[in-house]
This record gives sequence, C-alpha cells and structure tokens, in this order.
Amino acid sequence: MSMSRARVARRIAAAAAYGGGGIGLLGGAAVGLLLTEVQLARRVVGGSGDAPPNADGRYGAVFDRRSGHRPLRLALAGDSTAAGQGVHRPRQTPGALLASGLAAVAERPVDLRTVALPGAQSDDLKRQVTLLLADRTLVPDVCVIMIGANDVTHRMPPARSVRLLADAVRRLREKNCEVVVGTCPDLGTIEPVYQPLRWVARRMSRQLAAAQTIGAVEQGGRTVSLGALLGPEFEANPRELFGPDNYHPSAEGYATAAMAVLPTLCAVLGLWPEEERPDASRREGILPVAEAAAQAASEGGTEVATAAPVGIRGPWVLLKHRRRRRLPANEAAASSSATVRAPKR
Repeated sequence: MSMSRARVARRIAAAAAYGGGGIGLLGGAAVGLLLTEVQLARRVVGGSGDAPPNADGRYGAVFDRRSGHRPLRLALAGDSTAAGQGVHRPRQTPGALLASGLAAVAERPVDLRTVALPGAQSDDLKRQVTLLLADRTLVPDVCVIMIGANDVTHRMPPARSVRLLADAVRRLREKNCEVVVGTCPDLGTIEPVYQPLRWVARRMSRQLAAAQTIGAVEQGGRTVSLGALLGPEFEANPRELFGPDNYHPSAEGYATAAMAVLPTLCAVLGLWPEEERPDASRREGILPVAEAAAQAASEGGTEVATAAPVGIRGPWVLLKHRRRRRLPANEAAASSSATVRAPKR
C-alpha cells in the first residue's frame, strides 16, 4: 500500500512541479460516489459557524526580561484546523498551544500571529503569505501551515493543491522563515462518515498528504503527518477528541496534534535536544523522498525533512519519529497582550 501511495505521490508532485493540474486521485465513478456520500454526511456532520477564538499576542512574557533576545515570531497559516475552529477559549487553539510550548522550550517570549482562515483551500495561501511578508521587520521566524482537507472535499486537483503549497513554502523560505507543514488530515476518521466514503476519503487524504510532503520538503520545509493522529486516537475516542460539530477537533484533539508538531517546530529552530540523525531503534532512516512521504502519511507525528543536516544530498530525506513531550500549562506561559491578527476577508 505504501509503495502504491509513493508512486501516486511522486506523480502528483511531478505534475505540480511541471504545471499540471489534472491528475486525479481516483476515477470518475469513485469521485461521483464521494460527492453523493459527502452530501449525505454533511447533513449529519453539520459544522460550526462560530469564528475561532483570537489567540494572537505574546506568550511567555515572563521571559521578556530574562532572555535578552527579541521575541520569536510564530505564524499559523492554513484552514480552520490552523485557526482553531471548534473550541471557544484562545488557549485551546493550536496557535496558543504551540506558542506557549515554544516559549517554554526556548525560555523566550513568542509573538503569535494567525492568518489561517476557516474554509480555506490551498489557493488562499498566497494571500495569507502576502500578509505575513507585508512588513519586512515582522517576517515570522517560523510558520506552521495546516492545509488540505478542504482541497479534498472541494475536489481541487491534487497537483494544483501541491503546487500552491510548494509556492507558499518557497516564498517563506526565501525570506528566511522556517516552515513546518501539518499535512492533510485523514478524513476517513470523521465519525458520521460511513463506508464506502470512509475508505475513499482516507485514500484521497493520505495520497494528498504524501504529495504535500514531497512538495514542501523540496522547497526547504519540514512536514509532520497529522493523518494517523486523526486515525487510531480519534477513532478510539471520537467523543473526546472531536468537537461538538463532530468535524473539528476538540480542545483535547488540538492538544494531541500540537504535541506532535511542537518537537518539529522546536527542532527547525535548533531548540530540540535530539540529534538531527536517524535512530534505527525508532524506525527512523534516510529514505527516498516518495517512500518517506508515503510512510509518514500512514503514521501520525512522523517528521520528514531534508537530509542535508546529516550530509546527504539529492532526492533523499530524513524520516524522524520525535519523542513527544507534554505541553506546558497555557496559563503559565501565556499573557493577554494585545492581539495583532490580520483582518479576515
């Protein structure tokens, strides 16, 4: 299965690189079935019309005088998952969780800015990145992008989806902003979605996640698979890890995803204690990019990064399973400073 997914991911990424947009993940009959089932599922899933809580501001203000450094600048871009839709308190959003965790690890204040937009597809990333780069003095040190679910449900050609993501990563890297991409979640875990839609949605989202990994890593970003995090953990505890609309994660669900992303977020800034080398005992290694992408899509929390840190160049990447650590209490790391969120269109 993973080798088949690797081949598909390679084809999608190649089409993205060369300007193609028509390569589909499944045949027309399967897509027609998906659309029919999606309409039925939407009646059950519902959705949250509430705006995500505004979590922007300074975290770890206690370190202001101690660190002697300017605050780190963290940005969140993407869709409703990045924005934190489905929870009601700012401290429960992935942005707040990651900012407070980063502040605690770095022992340095962190300024959070969120430009993610609920409902966004990858074609909104251009606008979001433009907002982040508009002021040269406030370019983020690192940007976390979570995108892809709406591309699948709205039938965006996967090659176009990957090309748009790769363009966003490239623009940010050109401004020396590190990038961590949380790839497309596994849509087969949404509780009211039944077979055969569950199988189709899982296959489509995992194939897109693998192709996103190839596109992002080739532009100098790192990726963390969110797919399987929304697999066994969410399937085993849907009432706990999904929010009231049965679609967006709950506070516990966002915390699970943030714990997976935080080690990579810290590592890309040189703050994580683990070596940038594979640990064979943890099933890590240097792999061809398509093979690593396919493996990551099947196992949540798996990081894929360029293999340059270990002295290997070419179409090979480092696959890591970083140890998760519990997030610090937001109350201890965050402060209620004025927000700087960009206005939504």
